[in-house]
Amino acid sequence: MRIGIYGGSFNPVHFGHVGLAKWVIENTDLDELWLMVSPNNPLKSAKILAPEQERLEQVREAVKEIAGVKASDFEFALPRPSYTANTLRRLREVYPQHEFTLVVGEDNIRIIDQWRESDYIVANFRIFVYPRHSGNETEQTVIKVPNAKEIVYLEGAPYFDISSTQIRVQLSR
Repeated sequence: MRIGIYGGSFNPVHFGHVGLAKWVIENTDLDELWLMVSPNNPLKSAKILAPEQERLEQVREAVKEIAGVKASDFEFALPRPSYTANTLRRLREVYPQHEFTLVVGEDNIRIIDQWRESDYIVANFRIFVYPRHSGNETEQTVIKVPNAKEIVYLEGAPYFDISSTQIRVQLSR
């Protein structure tokens, strides 16, 4: 089975996450897409995170009617902070029968060389890259990633002009 891993804090989950998840499962060769709720992203302050179970339940509720899309608490049992390489390595151990594809934003593929064990990630896992721009740009920049197994830009994926940060700022007002 081909499973996509779309990780994030989902703090909070919003229509952009859900819309992209729906598009990915309907427009790629993935059999399932797991929204991997990160309990502790090493690049974000834990102080701003809502409780992990609360975020997990919100994601479950948000995707419950999308066939093939599931909320996952897999990282909750792993050491913290949550490093993608550790998660992918453990997923392969627990589910050797599955093929995993990492789903990341265009902003993350630009800095993937800064991720812990990025060489392991790019050499061993297919990566789907979704746009983080409005599409008004004249040309999408394809990032070259040395020694990558396979990088697939999700042509035609929708752009959602929303972020969890924007939502938190608006709620704090």
